[in-house]
Amino acid sequence: MATTDIPEQLKKFEVPGRVTVLEGNGEMPKIEVRTDWGTAEIYLHGAHVTEFQKRGEPPLLFTSQFSRFEAGQGIRGGVPVIFPWFGAREGEAAHGFARVSDWELHETSAVPEGGVTLRFRLPETPESATWPAFTANYVVTVTDRLTLELIITNISAGQPFSFENCLHTYFHVGDVRTVSITGLKGAAYLDKVENFASKTEAADAIQISSEVDRVYLDTTAAVEILDSALKRKIRVEKRGSASTVVWNPWIAKAQQMPDFGNEEYQQMVCVESGNVSKNKIVLPPGKSAVLKVVLSSEKI
Repeated sequence: MATTDIPEQLKKFEVPGRVTVLEGNGEMPKIEVRTDWGTAEIYLHGAHVTEFQKRGEPPLLFTSQFSRFEAGQGIRGGVPVIFPWFGAREGEAAHGFARVSDWELHETSAVPEGGVTLRFRLPETPESATWPAFTANYVVTVTDRLTLELIITNISAGQPFSFENCLHTYFHVGDVRTVSITGLKGAAYLDKVENFASKTEAADAIQISSEVDRVYLDTTAAVEILDSALKRKIRVEKRGSASTVVWNPWIAKAQQMPDFGNEEYQQMVCVESGNVSKNKIVLPPGKSAVLKVVLSSEKI
């Protein structure tokens, strides 16, 4: 569809000079955001933030050049919304149905500080019908930082709602071999590379020189990514999150992924905030859980 073919119900959310709805990859609708500080891009497919970049800086987020933009497929990179489960589940979409569903855009507004807020809602789907009744809302605020809020409410009559969630953020880095990740010393974690072995993080700063796939548990701390190649520090602050996942596929796994370039592992690292494994959320009827993540960067 050309820009002129965007449905009228989406065009009404445009804000002159700030928010534009247009055709993205795979003919999927995407939202381009412009602020006083830079730009962002969000697809309705998965309510997926695929780009965020401050003026004068490299992109904050990594999105693979080989990513699929297809119905039923997750977008590789950016910030996938993981819900209501994390990881593989036989016969179902990996990381849940939220990231492969088309979300509804409900509101856009220019905020006084020179940024933009967008509100999305996950519509009812055949997959969601098998779970206790719930609502899923997602608020994205773009200023000099990227603020993401995933709000899950149990609206069932009397059934607890047990789920996992995660904002699976892919960060763009200059060279993953020279990156240091701090804020997780002393945290217990499951090492998925070693068959979910239970370990404790002993390092002040995590360095990456091979495949890393770790689920840090019972940690609410902010995490910082020190990127000496790009002379930048990225900060991941979170609320309503007891888990942090650190992932880089490295050489062999990168070559096995059809939607990921063989060499792209060198320019990315995932630091993901959420509630997974033993930190899953059990939500009583009538209650809400808010996962809030604030991503910011500064030159060093």
